[in-house]
Amino acid sequence: MKYKDYDYLIVGSGLFGATFAHFAKKLGKKSLVIDKRPHLGGNIYCENVEGINIHKYGAHIFHTSNKQVWDFVNSIVEFNRYTNSPVANYKGKLYNLPFNMNTFYQMWGVVTPEEAQAKIDEQRKEAVAKMQADGIVEPRNLEEQAKILIGNDIYECLIKGYTEKQWGRKCTELPAFIIKRLPVRLVFDNNYFNDKYQGIPVGGYNKLTEGLLDGIEVKTNADFFADRGYWENLADKIVFTGKIDEFYDYRFGKLNYRTVRFEQETFDKPNYQGNAVVNYTEREVPYTRIIEHKHFEMFGQAVYDCKKTVISKEYSMEWRDGMEPYYPVNDEANTALYTKYKALADAETNVIFGGRLAEYKYYDMAPIIEQVFNRFKTLAV
Repeated sequence: MKYKDYDYLIVGSGLFGATFAHFAKKLGKKSLVIDKRPHLGGNIYCENVEGINIHKYGAHIFHTSNKQVWDFVNSIVEFNRYTNSPVANYKGKLYNLPFNMNTFYQMWGVVTPEEAQAKIDEQRKEAVAKMQADGIVEPRNLEEQAKILIGNDIYECLIKGYTEKQWGRKCTELPAFIIKRLPVRLVFDNNYFNDKYQGIPVGGYNKLTEGLLDGIEVKTNADFFADRGYWENLADKIVFTGKIDEFYDYRFGKLNYRTVRFEQETFDKPNYQGNAVVNYTEREVPYTRIIEHKHFEMFGQAVYDCKKTVISKEYSMEWRDGMEPYYPVNDEANTALYTKYKALADAETNVIFGGRLAEYKYYDMAPIIEQVFNRFKTLAV
């Protein structure tokens, strides 16, 4: 019997695939990582422009409360002290996010937590009373859900337009469960995440990818589906991080996604907007946000020592064939369709499915690494 060339063929070099390959190597396993793109790293790939690391597929901010995960990624590359503190622009006025005392002062002029809470409670009561007048007990859609959580003013200025651009649907047509909770902080704290650790790799995310894949054989511009039989015969097991419906040749139909289009511009000035992330929350502005990439890694005088800056405008849109799939559309129809594909995946003995496309699930980065940790605790490799 001829042994296969590799223990694992890993399809996709994003965070799941690269982390899996790293741990497999520690166990003495031989992997081949292939990626159809011309570069490694999946959506965390960075491109250097004017000395600035550009998050080519959208902003990626690493955050976790899991010390094991934080220590692990820092053992690969040092992370900086970047803190995610986005700003919302609504009709030219700026508001801090997430919703905190700065936001409530900017919105209503309230200066104490008691005043802020009273204003929120007043608006929530109005929303509940309107539902009751309509004979409704439970919110029927995202709009009603948001209003009973935070009230009309915050909803209209900071949630409605942004959400409708993101999903391409009116908030009254979106399910309530999308927005079950909204962070409300009665303190002056603009740190978006509650996690204990957060930051960006010093030198960009390519350093993390390179460290994870150090000593592992990789091939770019390699499309698994272009010669599936060839690739499958190379290894004992496949780790698949692509679209699960494509793996099964769309036998039950295609899953839906949202995608993002980026418009990148370089400016002959050191500072464009003073923050890494500015959301544009009114519906009439076509893009959802502007990312100024240098602020992820340059602080203080370093911002001005780098004489140029690069921004990306993000446009959310419906996914079509040939586009890059970003976010799963977790409505009832797509969830039911994914369940059919998952049943096939669960029956596989030599294929491991992992990551946002293979599991049709939105993931932050740290949970991806945790998932690989957990697999290697239990996996019979």
